[in-house]
Amino acid sequence: MTPDVETQAQSAYSYLRDYWNTLCRRRWTILTVTFVLVTLTAIYSFKVRPTFRATGRVEVEPEAPPFQSSDQNNSPSTVDAGFLQTQVDVLTSNHLAWETIEGLKLDANPDFNRDLSPSGQQLSGDISSLQLRLIRVFHDHLHVALARDSRMLEVSFDSTDPKLASGVANALMNNYIQYNFMTKYDATRQASGWMEQQLDKLKAKVETSQQALVNYERQNAIVDVGDKESLAAQDLASLGQEFTQAQNHLAEEQSLYDLVKSNPSQTALLAQDDLLQMLEEKFADLKTGYVNTLAQYGPKFPKVARLKDQINTVQSLIAEERWRSVNRIRRNYDAAMGKEEILGREVAEAKIEMENLNQLLIQHNILKHDFETNQDLYDSLLKRLKDATVTAGLRATNIHIVDRALTPTLPVRPKKALNIAVGLMVGLIFGITLALVEEGFDTSIMNAEDVERLLPTPNLAVIPAAFSLKRRSLQDGKHDPRRAGHDHVVALAVSRRPHSALAESFRSLRTLILLSSAPPPPQALLVTSAQPGEGKTAASVNLALALAQRGGRVLLIDGDLRKPEVASTLGLSGTKGLSGILTGAHGFDASVESSELAPNLWTLPAGQYPSNPSELLSSATMEQLLAGLRHCFDYLVIDSPPVLLVTDAIVLSKFVDGVVLVVESGVTPSGALLRAYKTLESAGARVLGTVLNKVDLRYDGYYGCVYKNYHRYYYRDQGPTYTSSSQTSSETPKTSSLPQN
Repeated sequence: MTPDVETQAQSAYSYLRDYWNTLCRRRWTILTVTFVLVTLTAIYSFKVRPTFRATGRVEVEPEAPPFQSSDQNNSPSTVDAGFLQTQVDVLTSNHLAWETIEGLKLDANPDFNRDLSPSGQQLSGDISSLQLRLIRVFHDHLHVALARDSRMLEVSFDSTDPKLASGVANALMNNYIQYNFMTKYDATRQASGWMEQQLDKLKAKVETSQQALVNYERQNAIVDVGDKESLAAQDLASLGQEFTQAQNHLAEEQSLYDLVKSNPSQTALLAQDDLLQMLEEKFADLKTGYVNTLAQYGPKFPKVARLKDQINTVQSLIAEERWRSVNRIRRNYDAAMGKEEILGREVAEAKIEMENLNQLLIQHNILKHDFETNQDLYDSLLKRLKDATVTAGLRATNIHIVDRALTPTLPVRPKKALNIAVGLMVGLIFGITLALVEEGFDTSIMNAEDVERLLPTPNLAVIPAAFSLKRRSLQDGKHDPRRAGHDHVVALAVSRRPHSALAESFRSLRTLILLSSAPPPPQALLVTSAQPGEGKTAASVNLALALAQRGGRVLLIDGDLRKPEVASTLGLSGTKGLSGILTGAHGFDASVESSELAPNLWTLPAGQYPSNPSELLSSATMEQLLAGLRHCFDYLVIDSPPVLLVTDAIVLSKFVDGVVLVVESGVTPSGALLRAYKTLESAGARVLGTVLNKVDLRYDGYYGCVYKNYHRYYYRDQGPTYTSSSQTSSETPKTSSLPQN
């Protein structure tokens, strides 16, 4: 794992640990809020009347098209989401709600609304304020939902009376079906009435258009327009065909005639005249014979003369036959031309007659079309009117009750277990939120890191709270905390519980104080706090005991002349003390007392309460007293009042080598601690460090682990701890050098 990743993991773990410690410290806030919410939820769940829910289901089929003919396809159309949502809105409408309320007389039912007026009150037909309230209450108890991916509507009604719940749900579904039927029936009847009116108008139009058509046919002598129009068209088509054939024949005859005129020698071939062709063949043969005979016998030969006469005769016959053929072709051409002219005139006349007939039939067709259109509309509307009467009942059957609402046996609410679980969850959430808010607004010092971030001085020791340690760390075979006060046990932990983690923490404090400056270590120590109740007296006593166990002569001075506690903690009389020495009432030897807790520990109680403690502590006598005590004792430990309440600690800080500030974990505000430190610093005091007192090790991840491991290594011997043979004398140290008043 890379250093960056490891650092991030440690940071995340640190945040989680801080949050966990915060929740543990604020556990009573969380538990209190959770307990209150769970209790309120349980009280509500067990005291409220149970509510029952009856549910019925309605199927919504697709609507048939309006005025659907009986011979049309009856396949259902699709149902869109908008149509189904409309049905849900209809079920939740004020109209159906009011019909159900009136039908079941819910206005007189106390289970429906306990705030209603007496049942004898009559409701008017208008939507009054009472009606609106009844409808609003009805809607509050009604639930209509569309089942997913289906055409099923679920109708539910809630009531404290299970029979009322099922009755209202069934009545509402019946009213919904009746409303759907009547709506469609009324719409059909309304449409039928409208169609009847339109039918009368169409009937009059049909009669009018039919009469106009008959009158027109009578005026124009039209008997059968269809046959007449068909014959005229056929005649025109036949004449057109004959005229076309005549034109083609004329063109052929004209072409033949022109060829014959331009090529007379080809007449026989063009006219296809067999006689002429035979004569021309005879002429050719005679011509051939004549030429041959003439060449053989000469012109005077009789056969030549006879052949010449035959040639002349055939030639005259050819000319005569050719003339007849040309004349015949010309006559055919003239006949074809005459026929073409006659057919052309007939075609023109037929076209004129057809145009006249078409002009005559235009108005006839208009009148006929108007008549037929009106007749079709009349027939269609009449058929739809008959179908509407038949299908009116069929169209009202698209709503069906699938499941009627049964009387419920189990309530839907309150769900006691669920409510309590929700109350527990909400309570935990609110409690944790409140705990985090309190933690955010809490400015108290929680751990040593807070102290060192706030002050430019080290934290010398962390003193655990006694209740956060294991019992065996505070007990031994001779003492039982149940036989002594808890505070007394903590204040004397170094002596009474020498093997405990609490005692070890004070010994650690002693070590760090002695090492806080270059040799020689500080001799006179002032223990104070920012405000009262932070454990400065217990810290002073345990520090003095720890110093005494080290082997030096230690004097514990109760410098709190306003509220002294050292004497009561150590079980001393405390009748004489510091105040008497400063006022001159008695001397030091009469005031100082030895302690059975340590042979080399002496205590100077506060004495009687003086009227001017600040003046006494700031007097020259006090300064001379401390100066003399430095020669008689190795260590002086002074317990002083809080810094922020009185000036006693500030005055005493001038006469000591160092000041130790006691801070109570989770109690001392950071502002108070900072103010106390600045006050001492301004007075010229040397603050050696702070002591974080009463730390709950159960919710401190680092120190809790340290002290947990320490429990495995505490010392088992029961003999004297940390004592020296040279310091076992219980005699009072010589005080000849002390000033005597």
